[in-house]
Amino acid sequence: MRAALDNRGFTLIETLVALSVLGIALAVVMELFSGGLRSARLSDDYTRAAIYGREKMEEILSGGALTEGSLEGDISDTFTWKATISRLEPPEEEAEKTPFDIYRVKLQILWGPDEKKKSFDLNTMKITEKSKNG
Repeated sequence: MRAALDNRGFTLIETLVALSVLGIALAVVMELFSGGLRSARLSDDYTRAAIYGREKMEEILSGGALTEGSLEGDISDTFTWKATISRLEPPEEEAEKTPFDIYRVKLQILWGPDEKKKSFDLNTMKITEKSKNG
């Protein structure tokens, strides 16, 4: 009689515990997958920003004479850019002897919604012939 009672199967409590553990495990796995997809998307955005930034920086540097000021524009419907060009002044005692001008170019690539704007910054310097007015 005792052997017949031991082979009845699972109780309701055991089944509910097993389903709960399975549900929690599935939720964790799904969260891991979605986190991986978010990371891949963010990585893709930064890679695109780096490529756009390099192209824009080359365009600014190869565009002829640099002038101080700010520039900005759209790259695509998602990405925008802002550039600041400033001339570095040498110390007064070296200003007359220096045959070149040095410009600092700061470029910022921006994307994302306004409340969560992401950015990628590039900075460089360019040495040019001394301007006639300076």
